[in-house]
Amino acid sequence: MATKKTSDKPAKKTAKKVVKKVAIKADKRTTEQSSKYNHLEKMNTKELLTNINLEDKSVPIAVNKAIPKIKSLVDAAYERMKNGGRLFYIGAGTSGRLGIVDASECPPTFGVPFGLVIGLIAGGDMAIRKAVEFAEDDEKQGWKDLKAYKISKKDVLIGIAASGSTPYVVSALKEANKAGVLTGCVVCNKGSKVAEAAQFPVEVVVGPEFVTGSTRMKSGTAQKLVLNMISTSLMIKLGRVKGNKMVDMTPTNNKLIKRGAKMIMDDLKVDEPKATLLLKTYGNVRKAIAAVRKLDLTKD
Repeated sequence: MATKKTSDKPAKKTAKKVVKKVAIKADKRTTEQSSKYNHLEKMNTKELLTNINLEDKSVPIAVNKAIPKIKSLVDAAYERMKNGGRLFYIGAGTSGRLGIVDASECPPTFGVPFGLVIGLIAGGDMAIRKAVEFAEDDEKQGWKDLKAYKISKKDVLIGIAASGSTPYVVSALKEANKAGVLTGCVVCNKGSKVAEAAQFPVEVVVGPEFVTGSTRMKSGTAQKLVLNMISTSLMIKLGRVKGNKMVDMTPTNNKLIKRGAKMIMDDLKVDEPKATLLLKTYGNVRKAIAAVRKLDLTKD
C-alpha cells in the first residue's frame, strides 16, 4: 500500500491582520479649546457684538493675575536697557504684528531712537500685511533675523506667541539664551514650549476664543495690553516721561504740535503762539522748557 508523501515545507499559517489602535491625544491648550458659543452664524448683530464684548471683559482680569510675572520681566529688562541694551520683540502672525506696532510707537511717543525697540515677524516685513506660508515653522530663521541686528548679551528679547508653540520663536529664544541675551515671553497657554525657553515667562490665559482658535481676538488683546505695560513702564523708568507727560515725544503732525504746545503753556505760563514757536525751535517739550528756564526767556 502506497504511503502518502508528506511535504517538508511547513504548513502555511493564516496571517492575522493586526490593527493598531492609535490614541489621539486631545489638544489641551486653552487657545485651541472650543468656543463657549455655538451657531454663531445664527446670531444677530447685537448678539454677536454683546457676546464678543462679554468675552473681552475677561482679558484685563487675566492680565491682572500676570502682573507679578510682568513686573519681574520689566525689572530685569530695565537693568539691561539702562546700560545701553535694546528691546527686541519676535513673533509670527498676529503676535509678530503686535510686537511691531508696539516697537514702532516708541520713537514718536517717547523720543527714543528707532533702533532701541525693534519688532521682528516671521516672514519679514511683507508678512506685516500678508501672511507668509510656513514662515512660523522655520526653526532657524528667527535667530538669523536677530543676528542681522547684531543682538548681544546687553539686549532683551521677548517672544510673543499666543499658542506658545511657534518654532520660529522657540528656537530664537533658545539661541538667545546661549548668547547671554535676557529672554522673556508673552503667551496665552500654560506650560508652553515658548515659556519653557524664556527666562522670564508671562502666561496670560484668557480662555477659549469666541471664534474657536482665533487668537487674534482675546489672546491678541491680552498680548497688546501686556506689551503696552512693558514698553510704557520701561520708558517711564528710563526717564522718558515727566509727571504724566510725554515730554520727549516727536511733534510730527499738527495734533502733536498742539499737544506739545499745551504742555509748554501749562508749565511756563506762556501763550500758544510762543509755546508753539518754542516747540518748533527746540524740537520737543523737555528741551523747550529746559532752554527757557536756563535762559529765562519768559521775561519780556
